Amino acid sequence: MTASAPLIRVAAPAKVNLTLHVTGKRDDGYHLLDSLVVFAGVFDRVTVEPADSLSLTVIGPQAIGLGAVPPQDNIVLKAAQALAAATGTTTGAKITLEKALPVAGGIGGGSADAAATLRALMALWDVTLPREALMALATGLGADVPVCLRGRPADMSGIGEQLRDAVPLPGCWLVLVNPGAQLSTPSVFRARSGAFSAAMPLETPPRDLDDLVTGLKTRRNDLTAAAISLAPEVGLCLAALTAQPGCRLSRMSGSGATCWGLFATEYDARTAARALRQQQPGWWIEPAPVLPASADPFALAAEPVLRR
Repeated sequence: MTASAPLIRVAAPAKVNLTLHVTGKRDDGYHLLDSLVVFAGVFDRVTVEPADSLSLTVIGPQAIGLGAVPPQDNIVLKAAQALAAATGTTTGAKITLEKALPVAGGIGGGSADAAATLRALMALWDVTLPREALMALATGLGADVPVCLRGRPADMSGIGEQLRDAVPLPGCWLVLVNPGAQLSTPSVFRARSGAFSAAMPLETPPRDLDDLVTGLKTRRNDLTAAAISLAPEVGLCLAALTAQPGCRLSRMSGSGATCWGLFATEYDARTAARALRQQQPGWWIEPAPVLPASADPFALAAEPVLRR
């Protein structure tokens, strides 16, 4: 990086729903949610550098998942355009998105990318917005963008725009598994049936991992059955995770198809990931720590994406 040509890189960590209750539906069709959201230490990355106009290049192992999406329809470019309009910025930026997270996978890949783009461009362009205006801009991009922009464990409600800090959680690891299925969020919500659920946020900090698991087991992801009806592979992922030694709980994240298994230690998570890769070499499988509330997206971007 030089003074004449700064280059800014921001990590876009995977968003993981530990719980997801569908609590209602608004007149405009948006569903109301109650969800405990954390972030995992596996990332996309967004890099920005000065340019006369806005442009986007997508690279990385999961870039193929965006192959059919024209750059102008990518949420990253939409985020850049929205920020420029809101701040009166007339300069451009060359944006590079390194995709390591599955597309349409239920772990906020696109939303995390949009949030990282906003962070990076605010630094590059040296602009700010009042918190309320920034969160309104983020909500306009997508329901998960505000929580990804906030970037720390949160209780999420409303359509995703109502956020508060989650209670402190014990350190733990996840194994994230995606069978290669892309599920659109609207299709999963349309396939959901049954009554709405009550909100059940965690109000008391878990004493330890056992206490966290006990609390999570009394909650659920209300979209799981709908996702399995559209992509039966989701059920296979959950079964494969549950069968791993040391897996304390398995569940789907968001609207799928990515599922997670909860593990006490890095050793247990990496051991399970190796075993799963041998069983299912075509699946996307990544072990990752649950990031603490203090995680810095700029520092995270300097670290390599977790692989093995």
